[in-house]
Amino acid sequence: MSGSASDVSALTLRGVGLTRDGRDLLVDVDWEVRRGECWVVLGANGSGKTSLARIAALYDHPSRGEVRVLGETLGRTDVRSLRRRVALVSAAMADLVRPDLTALDVVVSAKNAALEPWWHTYDDADRDRARSLLADQHVDHTAGRRFGSLSSGERQRVLLARALMAGPELVLLDEPAAGLDLGGREELVGRMDELVRRAGSPPLVLVTHHVEEIPPSATHVLALRAGRVVAQGPIDSTLDDALLATTFDVRVRLDHAGGRWRIGG
Repeated sequence: MSGSASDVSALTLRGVGLTRDGRDLLVDVDWEVRRGECWVVLGANGSGKTSLARIAALYDHPSRGEVRVLGETLGRTDVRSLRRRVALVSAAMADLVRPDLTALDVVVSAKNAALEPWWHTYDDADRDRARSLLADQHVDHTAGRRFGSLSSGERQRVLLARALMAGPELVLLDEPAAGLDLGGREELVGRMDELVRRAGSPPLVLVTHHVEEIPPSATHVLALRAGRVVAQGPIDSTLDDALLATTFDVRVRLDHAGGRWRIGG
């Protein structure tokens, strides 16, 4: 890659730590996500994954260290404006959406980072874009349906469409497949893979504790244990049996075939 660091880096963390109620949730995290990359953040429950995602999405401030997002330094910029350039999708997001809203309204309101469509005015071009994004996620049939009536898989794909409405420059997915059945998970993995492969797509970070949820297009992995980075680097040369044993404290055999990762028998 060429250009300055600000040209190629979507996210940079240096010496980042997070302490809450005397407990260290993150310790000395150094991490860089560059444009054109798709990162997977792996770790057990309580390892600091969600804390890391919330800091990257500008919803939490670290206790120490430096965070740069899209060339701006956290603490020296208008976080409200910068946050509109970053999309965060999480299982918890579905709980914030009023279930009576249509899927189309859920998506279109994201243009202004709003949860209700009547807070702002939207035109036909906005609604057409929202419908196109729903179609990209193969859920255009839900446009006029109540969000609360959708299946878990449909809701997550609607939220992914919502995340893309404002044209984000960085996308963070925090355990988006939580609660999905096998079919819903596979559909979501397919949609994530399509998004990453699309020309001009923003860098994507997937937070998960299941290797089966990693899309084939993932380029890098970062593994966390007890808030500390165990390892990070290109996924093909970094993710292996030994890393999973260290990260999850369990011995398994990791298989990689057809672009997908899974725990072997």
